[in-house]
Amino acid sequence: METSILENNSLVLVGKITDEKKFSHEIYGEKFYSFNLSVPRLSGNADIIPITISERLFKEEELVVDKKVKVKGQFRSYNSYEKEKNRLILTVFAKDIEFLENQEEEVIASKEFLSNEVVLVGYICKAPIYRQTPFGREIADILLAVNRAYNKSDYIPCIAWGRNARFCSKMEVGTEVRIIGRVQSRNYEKKHEDGTIEPRIAYEVSIASLELVNQDENQNNEMPEDNQEEA
Repeated sequence: METSILENNSLVLVGKITDEKKFSHEIYGEKFYSFNLSVPRLSGNADIIPITISERLFKEEELVVDKKVKVKGQFRSYNSYEKEKNRLILTVFAKDIEFLENQEEEVIASKEFLSNEVVLVGYICKAPIYRQTPFGREIADILLAVNRAYNKSDYIPCIAWGRNARFCSKMEVGTEVRIIGRVQSRNYEKKHEDGTIEPRIAYEVSIASLELVNQDENQNNEMPEDNQEEA
């Protein structure tokens, strides 16, 4: 399977803007801003996903709190150096945004409003970590390297559940895979050396389906779907 740079990282989110946009950075005179998007889950909870967007894609009066939007783009990562330590920062880089005019209940109830899908093609770049929760739930953590233009790569944490976790746990570093899933946010606490505790948010792709790329055609390369909605 040959995949272009534009096809190996694609994402669609539909949700509601939760805060005022903030200036992020400027490149060659083009300004970029960031805001958070609340994307509902079927469980009734919501993921709060950070969005980075160019000034070219919106008018000042459009990007406002509580506005419902559809964002198409890529799930990207970059390194941030804080207190002499390297930290992986994840964000959705918007390539297109649609402002949904219908703000009434029918929009909220529609399947489109529940959209949260990301497709990634990349390489396993660390040995998967398989574990079980105290309640016996099986989980596998994966770090996926996804190629980007100009010889850059995005490093995307992914998580599999149940039998999918067992399947992923056997994958070797360098294995190329195609993943379909959703972006999710997760609150946790970071304990520092001085004993202080800092609340943080982690972002990852919850895997719905996965297939091996460029493997022996006689093998079963597709992982069985194990869609598990997280609360």
